[in-house]
Amino acid sequence: MYFGGSIALIVIGAILAFAVQDSLSGVDLVMVGYICIAAGALGIVLSLLTRGRRDRVVVRDDLPPR
Repeated sequence: MYFGGSIALIVIGAILAFAVQDSLSGVDLVMVGYICIAAGALGIVLSLLTRGRRDRVVVRDDLPPR
């Protein structure tokens, strides 16, 4: 999940947690919203931590010549 997807999860979670007044039987939409917000925040943290690791190139000198 990248940064944009994490922001989308936070927005969807905030809408569910704070703006939706409807209810479904057996589903607490407020808790689903909080879970989406937490997943989005975790996605942002992980994407920031792994951002520099995607750009590294490994050069191996121990391979035999072609």
